[in-house]
Amino acid sequence: MLDGKTILVTGGTGSFGNAFTRYVLENHDPKKIIIYSRDEYKQFVMRNNFKEYDDKIRYFIGDVRDEERLKRALNGVDYIIHAAALKQVPACEYNPMEAVKTNIDGAMNVVNAALDRGVEKVVALSTDKAVNPVNLYGGTKLVSDKLFVAANAYRGQSGTTFSVVRYGNVAGSRGSVIPFFHKLIQDGATELPITDFRMTRFWISLNEGIQLVVKALGEAKGGETFISKIPSFKVVDLATAMAPNLKQVEVGIREGEKLHECMVPAADSLTTYEYEKNFIIYPHMEWCNLEDAVMPGGKKVESGFVYDSGINTEWLSVDDLRMLVSEMDIKY
Repeated sequence: MLDGKTILVTGGTGSFGNAFTRYVLENHDPKKIIIYSRDEYKQFVMRNNFKEYDDKIRYFIGDVRDEERLKRALNGVDYIIHAAALKQVPACEYNPMEAVKTNIDGAMNVVNAALDRGVEKVVALSTDKAVNPVNLYGGTKLVSDKLFVAANAYRGQSGTTFSVVRYGNVAGSRGSVIPFFHKLIQDGATELPITDFRMTRFWISLNEGIQLVVKALGEAKGGETFISKIPSFKVVDLATAMAPNLKQVEVGIREGEKLHECMVPAADSLTTYEYEKNFIIYPHMEWCNLEDAVMPGGKKVESGFVYDSGINTEWLSVDDLRMLVSEMDIKY
């Protein structure tokens, strides 16, 4: 499926882009991977890390806010993985229009450019924060998701298929709780701050996120939202696993923060199907015929079903978390 293909990754110098690029190059034979991003220094670092693949990777300075630049970059591209976004909740709250320009206008630019250039498949990365959003980041990603799903209604003769993959913070990714705790511990902290002792999160690794994207590339017919079935953990258990002797202090939930991560809201249960390793939310749109759209092997979830980290059926213990963290290459 990926062999002989030209793949463009927006925001390609991030954690996902680096891991996805290495996975594809080590396991497939693509014609070319184009890293499309706006930070020339990160491209310089990535180029040095992928020297052995110089003949397979192209680095394209550009911003998803610039539709004309996107169109130039998409000449001959088969697949787009859209990972570019402003993701930091406080930054988005303080700079709302910047978040709108990147996360919403940028998404629309990707849609338009993909249609105009006849791209075969587009997979957009979403977030749990797009479900019942309580912060601006989540609000912009909800709109982005809607744009990618709706794009399938007017793809016309281009044949481009658009789909979405949704997961929460990748375990160990920059800005997430594991490197935050790790740095405090390394700096000699005497206690670990927990925003709320009841807080839970889903656990997904970078590799699992990549596999979900590959699955969407292979299976999507247009408009689906793919969600992995993954375990939950309690943040207090993670703190215990990382520093069993440190005191834990409850400091209060930050603005825009949720107690639990939700991937499938009750409102989407009408068109959500469960598979062995994932859920798929099919579009609830007049142009989508569920009988034709639903992949074989799926079972429709009950009305009102919610996939939430606080009521999950699979949990990681303190020992599980300790082992998983010990295997990580933690970056700040």
